[in-house]
Amino acid sequence: MRVIGLMSGTSYDAVDAAACDLEVLAGDGALHLTPLGMVSEPYPEGLRRALAAALPPSATTLADVCRLDTHIGQAFGRLAARADRELCDGQAELIASHGQTVYHWAADGRVHGTLQLGEPAWIAEATGRPVVSGFRPRDVAAGGQGAPLVSLIDLMLLRGRPGVPAALNIGGISNVTVVPRSGDPVAFDTGPGNALIDAAVRELSGGRLAYDEDGALAAAGQVHPALLERLLAEPYYRLPAPRTTGKELFHEGYLRSRLTGFGPLRPQDLVATLTRLTARTVADALRPLGATEVFASGGGVRNPTLTGMLRAELGGAAALRTSEELGLPAAAKEAYAFAVLGYLTLHGLPGNAPACTGATGPRVLGSITPGSRLLRLPAQPAPAPRSLSVRAPVPR
Repeated sequence: MRVIGLMSGTSYDAVDAAACDLEVLAGDGALHLTPLGMVSEPYPEGLRRALAAALPPSATTLADVCRLDTHIGQAFGRLAARADRELCDGQAELIASHGQTVYHWAADGRVHGTLQLGEPAWIAEATGRPVVSGFRPRDVAAGGQGAPLVSLIDLMLLRGRPGVPAALNIGGISNVTVVPRSGDPVAFDTGPGNALIDAAVRELSGGRLAYDEDGALAAAGQVHPALLERLLAEPYYRLPAPRTTGKELFHEGYLRSRLTGFGPLRPQDLVATLTRLTARTVADALRPLGATEVFASGGGVRNPTLTGMLRAELGGAAALRTSEELGLPAAAKEAYAFAVLGYLTLHGLPGNAPACTGATGPRVLGSITPGSRLLRLPAQPAPAPRSLSVRAPVPR
């Protein structure tokens, strides 16, 4: 089956579309994924500004939410149609859309609700293909955190590797999945990935810059020990797994409140300190779990200062690698993951890992919006695939 996965993360800077062929072969228990490529488009500037203005801790209105739901769905639909033309030769059979997370209602150690915008009807209308969307709420309704849903794909990729392998995604928020030698796997959000770094860069540049390109600001600065100590005192880092968070906590206002009383700081020193915070909290999360190798993905992988700090924090205990070594490009891994989750949903198969999200059991995730043709559900593969095998892409 040819599937397109659509993803926009907590940095809300762009929409990514990754296309792949997926098939289960009788007898080997594996789902085979052949990557077909990725395309990406930034949100239109007006939409990005409207989204930023509506996100916590800002106030918003139902009219704003309706407009965002429509415009985000249209942006996803345009990119999905482009991915079908350019990557699939017009032969895509399914679109899987994560949507744009705008609120993750976490309180008192559990998640009460989660909201992703990007109405799938616009995607189905733009492409004529069926769309699977709304993946997270079913896991939340079953008592889970609704995240990290990519943990199931991580488990399928990492099973059978020697030692204690781990997957790490550094987006706006960082999350890890760890497969221990014995016992259940563990997955959770470690804390801010790029969220606070990006917030500082935007504020320091008056909005001219969206992120610390190539980690240049952090590389030119010095870590401020007292500020780092205050940031590390955040209670979230001591919550037990599974735990999830988002920009509901780690936003511009949070950063301003933590800077109170420190006086003026050199911009480079502030960005260096926030970059060290991300590296330290990721390493602190992985160290007790005994990870021996870490496969990183997400936008943070493009920041050499951050990855250098993370290597230093991990020391010799765990080798830091990228998801390319598992066959999935670091920039596209999450989009491919949601393509797999969409495939599982269409086949009536669970898409969560209860040990990782905290759900009471496996659940089929999401809702299906039909395309322009009669919707025919495929026969369910039996049993559900336990591993994910990534094949080398066929030259076009």
